[in-house]
Amino acid sequence: MRAAGVGTPLRANYPQVDHGAGGLVDVAVVSVPARARVADALRLAGARNAGLVSAGGQRWVLREDLRRAASLGLGGLVAAALARPLPAVGPDEGEVRVRRLLAVGAPAVLVRDRGGPLGAVRARPEPSWDGPALGRRFIERLSEPARGAMATLARLATERGARAFLAGGTVRDVLRGETTGRDLDVVVEGDGLTVARVLAAALGLTPGPALVEHTRFLTASLTLSSGRRLDVATARAERYETPGALPRVIPATIGQDLARRDFTVNALAVELGSGGFGLLDPFGGRTDLTRRRLRVLHPLSFVEDPTRIFRAARYATRLGLALDGWTAGAQRLALRLAPYPALSGPRLAAELERILADARPEETLRRLGAAGVYRLLDARYRFTHRTARRLRALPPALTWSGQRGLRVTALELAVLALVGDQAAAVAGAALERLGLRGEPLTRLTRGLESRVKLARQLNASRRPSERARALWDRSDVELAWLWLSGEAAVRAAVEWFLGHARGMRPALSGDEVVALGVPRGPQVARALEALRDLRLDDVVRDRDAEAAYVQDWITERGGVAWLPSSSS
Repeated sequence: MRAAGVGTPLRANYPQVDHGAGGLVDVAVVSVPARARVADALRLAGARNAGLVSAGGQRWVLREDLRRAASLGLGGLVAAALARPLPAVGPDEGEVRVRRLLAVGAPAVLVRDRGGPLGAVRARPEPSWDGPALGRRFIERLSEPARGAMATLARLATERGARAFLAGGTVRDVLRGETTGRDLDVVVEGDGLTVARVLAAALGLTPGPALVEHTRFLTASLTLSSGRRLDVATARAERYETPGALPRVIPATIGQDLARRDFTVNALAVELGSGGFGLLDPFGGRTDLTRRRLRVLHPLSFVEDPTRIFRAARYATRLGLALDGWTAGAQRLALRLAPYPALSGPRLAAELERILADARPEETLRRLGAAGVYRLLDARYRFTHRTARRLRALPPALTWSGQRGLRVTALELAVLALVGDQAAAVAGAALERLGLRGEPLTRLTRGLESRVKLARQLNASRRPSERARALWDRSDVELAWLWLSGEAAVRAAVEWFLGHARGMRPALSGDEVVALGVPRGPQVARALEALRDLRLDDVVRDRDAEAAYVQDWITERGGVAWLPSSSS
């Protein structure tokens, strides 16, 4: 019998050596006191070349999160506030287990024994291509025009040495089993603006309304013949220099582009070039969808962009997702760090408008109130049960307004519902914070200031003309607000006014009352107002009765046309 390996090659398959999690450690850990500040923890991590900080031995902070906090001017923040939940394994745990934990979105896996942490294993900096190929399951959920646009775009990008990916909400919705009808978001590794231009030319779209470029953000929007919008963006990384400010963007890889996004369920992409539609899911978005969980990508996500708090509530309502505990903690941290002077009022107003355009906006607005988010409008804001009731009545009020022909924007009525129960100073500050100016601000301020007084007037009115006189010069949004916030009697008065009194006019014209002896000038308008009130009170009912009434008053006053109000 010959010895193995002598004269003939071995045909046996050697098993892969698995040195366990301990052999995979590539990140050092350094300990800091539980109350250590970001600046001190970052300095120590740099001195020890550690990628992970143990704050008080119980909370784990990535060095990259410390850097992000320092760049935002938060060096004095307690470092433990940036802690992430990290899975932990023993040093003898198999490599497969570690890789699986990283594959479902863990940024690192802690390796520890009884003596404490030995280090950590970090996730790959770029997403791998070992995810599933979605194939026909994906493409069949796109409309025919969208399929054609995707195929053309992928070909044009490849011809220019670029790679194209469908990303974000469209991918998320397909994974949820929906046939997507939303706008399409495409990310291009390469020159996205150039790809957008050649795609527009290939589809016969002309610059202008059908192709709008946003060079600051390296994006372009195309309106397809079907009316659907296609957004093409250069893959980019973002840098926030101030909490709440718009970021600086630079071209980057698809991995960096996904890492800048708001939630794991939106940090998904499908490659378009191969036709296999391979899925990129570096942060565990598919797992979070399965668990119906909404999770941010890093602890300062809401601090960098507080509008993500509004989007989180909107996604929770629309998609049936709930913030996981860590994400809820990141939101509370962002609210503690308010205000955000760099966050403009129009951006906040735009988020409210997106909520109002969704189904069940009252639920989303209530979620925000319960979480204390409206403190972003003013630190003194307190969400009350009365405000919650008014928000529940908001959709019916908007429907009612439309049925009555009132020109009321959803945003204005929603803002009144949100601040109507606040102290005047708080409500005024909130309106200013939303960037309201000019006539809209005047309208809403007047509505807030007059609501209680008007309700009392309506309840105390003895005659129809008195009720109408209280409402005559009110704007549509004030009337809608009075209906929304009023009790049954007030609502009935507003209903009566819109259905009967607002359209009431005397039968006589201005020229006709002049012919009866009323001198031209302010007395004509007063005469017509008095006749209107008399008709509302059913004192006069036709043209002849109006003419007789005017003549009687002129005669009684000795020829002086001095017409009274109906209350005299």
